[in-house]
Amino acid sequence: MSNPERSSSPVIIGVVTVSDRASRGEYEDRGGPAIQKYLNDVVSTPYQTCLRVIPDELSVIEQTLQELADTDECCLIITTGGTGPAARDITPEATETVCERMMPGFGELMRKVSLEKVPTAILSRQTAGIRGKTLIVNLPGQPKAIGECLDAVFPAIPYCIELMQGPYMETNPEFIVAFRPKKK
Repeated sequence: MSNPERSSSPVIIGVVTVSDRASRGEYEDRGGPAIQKYLNDVVSTPYQTCLRVIPDELSVIEQTLQELADTDECCLIITTGGTGPAARDITPEATETVCERMMPGFGELMRKVSLEKVPTAILSRQTAGIRGKTLIVNLPGQPKAIGECLDAVFPAIPYCIELMQGPYMETNPEFIVAFRPKKK
């Protein structure tokens, strides 16, 4: 990793809102736009997003994550919604099904940060996992919580993607400094 390959192709990032009401147009999707704004502020590498708004249906979530990872070749997929304790909150289960390896540290850190703000954060089941060369991160549905959670974990995301043989991603240091080990 001494000389990361910087591609001229844009990094591809999937943004998925999981919400029955938003997918039917009954509710304004605020989670997906919050993730997009965050990415616009933080990611300095050229990137493009693949946006999806889907219902809380296990097979639909699984299929969407698989398509974004395998067909669209997203190196990162960020989901919002479906991480609570309600019966239809099944985003973590879909993520676990499609991933080869889980990354529990992401969820642990996001809950820790959220618990500093609100005691009900313990009810959220944020998680992350790896499918091939794709990191999938599940966030809560509240826009404010999205930013707080991403602030906590995003410094590790570019290096994680690099370790998975994904593209080199740079961040805007005015917002987030990506962690990379110092070269000897």
